[in-house]
Amino acid sequence: MFNSAGSVERLVNWLARLPGVGRKSATRLAFHILKMPTEQALELANLVREVKDKVSVCSICFNITETEPCRICSDPKRRRDLICVVEEAMDATALDKAEGFNGLYHILGGRLSPLDGIGPDDLRIRALLERLAGEVNEVIVATNPNVEGEATATYLARLIKPLGIKVTRIARGLPVGSDLEFADAMTLSRALEGRQEF
Repeated sequence: MFNSAGSVERLVNWLARLPGVGRKSATRLAFHILKMPTEQALELANLVREVKDKVSVCSICFNITETEPCRICSDPKRRRDLICVVEEAMDATALDKAEGFNGLYHILGGRLSPLDGIGPDDLRIRALLERLAGEVNEVIVATNPNVEGEATATYLARLIKPLGIKVTRIARGLPVGSDLEFADAMTLSRALEGRQEF
C-alpha cells in the first residue's frame, strides 16, 4: 500500500490487471506515468480513448479494424479460396507480418477450453462454417500449439472435412506451449509453408 494518493494505488491495481503485468511492473509503470510530462500522459490517455472509439471488429473475419470490412477482407489481391483460422487478432497480425500467406483470415476469438467453460458456441465457429459455403478450397488451421489449440484444430477439422474442403494444419515449426504472437517471421513463414493435411 502506498502512502501517496489513492489514485496512484488505483492506477497500479488497474495496470496489474493487464496480461503479463504483475504488481511490481504495474508499480513501475504507474510511477513512469507520474514522471511523464503532462502532455505525454494526456497523449497516452487520448490514444487509449481513440482506439476504443475507432477500432471495431470486421463483420467478415472478426479481425480488428478501423474500416468495414477490414483492409485484408477488402483487398482484391488476396486469395478468396484460402482461409487461415487463428485464435486471436494478434495471431493474424503475426502471420501477416511473416508475408508467407496471401489468403483471408478468420479469428475464432479464443480456443476450446472445457476447464475454463469455453465450448464451440463461445467461439466464432458457426460464422466460419457460413463463410465456407462460398469459393473456399482450403482452410489452414493455425491455432496455437498447445493442448487447447490442438483440441480446437481437431474439432474444426472434423467439422470442415465432410464439406469437401481441404483442411491443413500449420507445420510444427513452432515450439509447443508458445503463442503465435511471440514467434519470429521466419518461423511463422516456414510453419505456413510446411503445413500438412489432417
